[in-house]
This record gives sequence, C-alpha cells and structure tokens, in this order.
Amino acid sequence: MKYSVLTISDSAFSGTNKDLGGPLIIDIMGSQNILIEHMLVADEIEDIQQALKTLCENSDNELILTTGGTGIGPRDVTPEATKNIIEYEIPGISELMRIKNYSKTDFVALSRAVAGVFNKKLIVNFPGSPKAVKENLEVLLPLLPHSIDLIKGNTDHKEIKR
Repeated sequence: MKYSVLTISDSAFSGTNKDLGGPLIIDIMGSQNILIEHMLVADEIEDIQQALKTLCENSDNELILTTGGTGIGPRDVTPEATKNIIEYEIPGISELMRIKNYSKTDFVALSRAVAGVFNKKLIVNFPGSPKAVKENLEVLLPLLPHSIDLIKGNTDHKEIKR
C-alpha cells in the first residue's frame, strides 16, 4: 500500500514534545508498504483539512493515516476536520477499532476517530497515544488492502478468510 501519515499535535508541531504516533505508524506499516509523506500540523480544523486535501491530491497515495486529536478535549478537532472533507464515512472501521479494544481499556469509549473516503483515498483517524495507535493499526491492517481495492472500484475480489 502507498500511504501517508498526518500527525496532529499542538505540542509536536511547536517542538515542545516529540511526535511518537507518526513514526510508530511508519514502523508498524513496515517496508512492505510505501510511505509517500509524513506531515505534522497543529490542532486547527483548517490546517488539518488543508493537509488532508493536499495528501489526497497526491495520486500516489491510497491511504492517509492520522494520529492525534480524536479525544474529547477542546483542541481535539481531527474528527470534525475529517468529516468536513470526506465524501462518505465508513463507520464500521472506527466501530471495529473501538470494539476490538474495549477488552484492553474502557477509555476507548472516549475516542471519536473517523474513517472515510476523499478523492478515492481512505482516511483513518487514530488516537495520539502510541499504545492506542499500535492496538488500532494492528486491528485494521488485515482490512486495509481489501478496503483500498474496493474504493478504487476493484470488485473482482477473492473471498476474505476469517
């Protein structure tokens, strides 16, 4: 898969904290996937929307993975920014991440992560916590290639084994 990462964090953007979520996504995606770009923006709706649009305009990208800004704090605006630009939402992706991770912590109930499609690119929001990034990405990795194929219009797919 060809993908980009967007880290959304006021503190990482200002340099007061290190970006941990973005590099972790890149590490988990591994060398079998191709990183196109890694961007970092502050928790501002307009900045997030512009970054998502820029990443989705790149024809090489198939997948945009965001980290940060999915909680319930006043600066957590990633879900709103994502919803403002996507053409359609895929609620099952965020539902699956929450369902699979309830066994680890009840705090997953506070995640407002969104997944959807813009310009035939899949966008998935992950929390900013490295632990949550790892747990959620591991849940989704098996679904991503098939999801991207369907978004591109490839309906000639083999049956997925559970």
